[in-house]
Amino acid sequence: MKRHFPYILALLMASSTALMTQSCKDDFFELVDHGGLDARIWDNEGAIEYYLAGTYSMIMPGHPHEVTTNDMQMHYASDENYFSGTNSPSKKVLGLSGEIGLNDVKYIATKYQGTNVGDNRYFDIARCNNAIAYIPSGTLSTESKKKFLGQFYALRAMVYFELTRLYGGVPLVLEPQNPDKLELSGRASAKACFTQIVSDLDSAMINLDGVSWDDATGRGKINKAAAASLKAKALLYWASPQFNPTDNAVHPYEAQRWQTAFQASKEAYDICQAAGRALIPNYSEIFLKEGTANTEAVVLRSYSSISEKRYTRVEQYSRPASEGGSPQDYYVATTKLLDAYRMKDGTLADGNNTDYDAALFWKNRDPRFANTIVYNGAVWPLSGIEGRKQWNYTNAINETSIKSFYCKKFVNPALSKSAVAVANDLGGNGMDWIEIRFAEVMMDYAESANETGNLSLAKELVRSIRKRAGIEQGTYDYGLTLASNKEQMRDLILNERQIEFAFEGKRYHDLRRTRRMHTLEGTIQTYLFETKSDALKKILESKNAAGIMHRESLDMNNRDTVLNYFKYPYNLRAESANGAFAFRDYYYFYPLPNTFMNSSPLLEQTIGYEGGTFDPLND
Repeated sequence: MKRHFPYILALLMASSTALMTQSCKDDFFELVDHGGLDARIWDNEGAIEYYLAGTYSMIMPGHPHEVTTNDMQMHYASDENYFSGTNSPSKKVLGLSGEIGLNDVKYIATKYQGTNVGDNRYFDIARCNNAIAYIPSGTLSTESKKKFLGQFYALRAMVYFELTRLYGGVPLVLEPQNPDKLELSGRASAKACFTQIVSDLDSAMINLDGVSWDDATGRGKINKAAAASLKAKALLYWASPQFNPTDNAVHPYEAQRWQTAFQASKEAYDICQAAGRALIPNYSEIFLKEGTANTEAVVLRSYSSISEKRYTRVEQYSRPASEGGSPQDYYVATTKLLDAYRMKDGTLADGNNTDYDAALFWKNRDPRFANTIVYNGAVWPLSGIEGRKQWNYTNAINETSIKSFYCKKFVNPALSKSAVAVANDLGGNGMDWIEIRFAEVMMDYAESANETGNLSLAKELVRSIRKRAGIEQGTYDYGLTLASNKEQMRDLILNERQIEFAFEGKRYHDLRRTRRMHTLEGTIQTYLFETKSDALKKILESKNAAGIMHRESLDMNNRDTVLNYFKYPYNLRAESANGAFAFRDYYYFYPLPNTFMNSSPLLEQTIGYEGGTFDPLND
């Protein structure tokens, strides 16, 4: 017996081979009819693993700044990186220039089939629908069926979650269909989408109960803890103001949603702890430890180990040119991100704090500042060079493509300069990308606890994260005494997320989820470091008898030293074409692109945009 799926063979052939280890020479792949596929695929565990690997490859998020197709980088636009002020799609999203058009957000679908992430999300959903529909009828053992089904349910939920948080409601296709000829009944409400997402993740948790993966062959596969964490995250969004606004009498801010989110977050926290998930002691090592050594990773995309073949260009994009890098603006901190970091005791970094000096804004800060941001003169021992300093001032000798700041979060300092560049999938840093880490599970738990009236629990969870960061207890209980009520704690939690997850692709979604994007003020800008004169620059770069430049001896935590050599107040770098933030209220839900709207006459455009009638908040 043979079932013919008009597109399933194409699905397999479009799969990325990066994750695939099984042979594809089984006889049922060699068909006369290339539009069909022998139903025995569902009886063969190796064939399903092959199919699943391709599904992971297309659906599991990778490092946000590795993905450039279909304007996807605009979804990482925020106030934290300078790229948001230079990239045209990002500027539109933030309202810095122009308006979002009907074809500016193409994440949902741009073409029928492709091998790039985002080419067609319904193509990715079709993979999951096939497996969920046909695995139960195969001859595998019940145990094998469950472990496969659990993963496909979770992956389908991940796609629908991403679509829903961007568009607010999309067609729900849950049965096998040809994604090029979808039979759509119209857009489902956000409520219906979240109901399905949660249902899929519940199914994933049931099917994956008791399933564990070998680190050598199963790293990156979804387990029960991962599914529970995804469910908690989805329900956090459903409870948040983007979908549960406080200022709309028609859609009241429903406390019950927060209670449901709290229960899911507690369950995810407990399951993760039981599975051995915990904060790793050193914040600077989160993205440098892999496998069992990284107890914090919950949901991840596994790349090759650091000692083997490597696949990402994150190292290259983060490093300065002097160390083999090609630095990018999306790793350059804005003044808004710099200002967000608290002092080392958790108190505010402003003119009212005697420990804060605007000329030495990096001094006495939350240790995560130094573990994330490389400022002018900061110690950064790249290529294993102990005590090496990074100089970011304009026209610094031995440096090109100078950035005001660099991001050290994803950089392996022991990696040699010659190993940084990527060619033919070799080189660079092969670190795993952690999409959800235990710290995020804790922050989700803290936020839902606060919203349901448990301020003490919220503080307890944030306190643990701040302790790990190295913040001092001081007289303000790690800065937590600054929040004495729900509203103040809400602000503190959002700030904590901004710092803890800096450059991890979270900020953009947090601003939209909390409906705070439209409250941003000012422009995207960063600091420029400049010497006070050419003569002083020559002194800085002069060498002693040992060939060491004078600048290497500078104490960059000494105010007199810094002000002697560098211009202060620091000048600002900003794109002249940028306006101030002007995020429009209806941008909280994006328009469907024309390429997708044309696929069915039943599709409605999102309200706020030309011809829009679909309200994502209506049930």
